[in-house]
Order: sequence, then structure tokens, then C-alpha cells
Amino acid sequence: MEKLQAAIDKARAQRRNTLSDRPRMADDTQKLDVLDDVWEKLPPVEIDKSIVSKNRLASIEGGAEAGPYDMLRTRILQQAAKNDWKRIAVVSPHSGCGKTTVTANLIFSFGRQTDLHTMMLDFDLRRAGLAKVLGVECKKSMADVLQGKIAFSDHAVRYGYNVAIGLSAGPVQHPSEILQNQKTGEVLDQIQATYAPDLMFFDMPPLMVTDDNFGFLKYVDCALLVAEAEQTTVKQVDMAEQQLAELTGVMGIVLNKSRYADGSYGYGYDYD
Repeated sequence: MEKLQAAIDKARAQRRNTLSDRPRMADDTQKLDVLDDVWEKLPPVEIDKSIVSKNRLASIEGGAEAGPYDMLRTRILQQAAKNDWKRIAVVSPHSGCGKTTVTANLIFSFGRQTDLHTMMLDFDLRRAGLAKVLGVECKKSMADVLQGKIAFSDHAVRYGYNVAIGLSAGPVQHPSEILQNQKTGEVLDQIQATYAPDLMFFDMPPLMVTDDNFGFLKYVDCALLVAEAEQTTVKQVDMAEQQLAELTGVMGIVLNKSRYADGSYGYGYDYD
């Protein structure tokens, strides 16, 4: 707990320094304290180190193995800043591409980006993918939050002090109807207003499996497409990209599960 509090204090100081570098209102510091408080109230979650290798959580400890995810994080930040994007859907053309594993690893990469607050939300309401990959038990679902059955503050957990995670316990009834309901947009706006995250990520179902994305993507700024090396065809990528372009902005394409080391950045992109 002492280490956590020290990290929180350090983050506060960093954010105050950032604020001091630009014109600000007299109550900015007070607003910052309120923001810190609402994040601190989210219960912390610990990741069982015994599942790290099994679930391919390569980014958790940082270092060379985290390189591909840290590079992806940096490219995401660049694109987000350039286009003023805050809400990012993570999608794939079909199942098995590893988008949930990519999302899970981004939790740890963004956890090391201490000047930012980030949210990772499981919106694949037909399964409990993110909770399973992280090895975290979850009794409720983001569907309950979107329907107003529970508050986000009573459901979300926190990794470190700057990444909020909204998990799902398993399949829910009528996921497509929930995701495209107007109330979903209102709840997201409320969460964003309360927690002021710099970025919000949404782990979505595969595009070609359900219509969930088509009703929901109007609520995000862009989508990141995750394709599976040697399995996802060029035609599937093209179709998915065209579909996404009709619904939201397209941030880019991630080629996942490649067996061939690129070497461009000093390490191979062979992580799921």
C-alpha cells in the first residue's frame, strides 16, 4: 500500500506540473484532487503471476517482451492526439485473432504511462474474455452498468492507479440491443464526465459474428482492427476496414500472432 500511495503522489505531482505549463483556471488544482479521489476509490486488482505465461500477458513486467505493445501504445497515442480521438474500439474480422489478449496487454503498457488515465472496458457481452485472460473473478457485467442496474463505481476495478477496467462475468441476454440503446451512450458520457479518462478502449465482438458493433460504434471515435497472421485473409481485412469506415474512424490494423520476427524495433512481433 505504501508503494501504491507513493505512486499516486508521484502521478499527482506530474499532472500538476503538466497543468502549470499551460494557462489554467484557479480551481484546476481542486478539480485534479477530485479526479484523483474518484480513481482512488476504485478497488485495486492484482494479477496472478502464475497465469502470465499461459495467458500471454507479455507486457506485464515491461522490458523487451513488452516492446511490441509499448510500440502499439505509442502509435495509438500519436494517432489519438493527431485526430483528437478518445474512444477506441478494438475489433477483429473474426474470432481467434487475439484482440482481447492485445487489449489485456495494453492495460499494462498504459499502466506504465503514468501521466495518463486510461479505461479498458469489456463490451464483448457474449463472453467473459477480458476477465478470463486477466484471471480476475467478476460477478457482474458491463451490461449491468449500461442498463443502470449498478453504478460504474461499484463495478470497475483499478490496475495500478491510472487504468480502470470494466469486466464482464459472462454472456448476457440481448447484447446487441443493449449496446445500441440510447442509454448506453448516456452512461458512457456520464462515465467520461466523472472520470475524465484520457483514452477509453472497448474490447468488442468480432465484426463478422454479430451485429453488436454496427449498433455501438456510433459511440466511439475510431476502431483498431486486429487481424490474425496466416488466418485472416486480405479480403476479410478489406471487408472489415470498409465496414468500420462506414461506422467510425479507422485508426489502423494490427497484425497479430506473426511467427516471423521483423527486427525493425529490436524484437519480434510474435506475441498474441
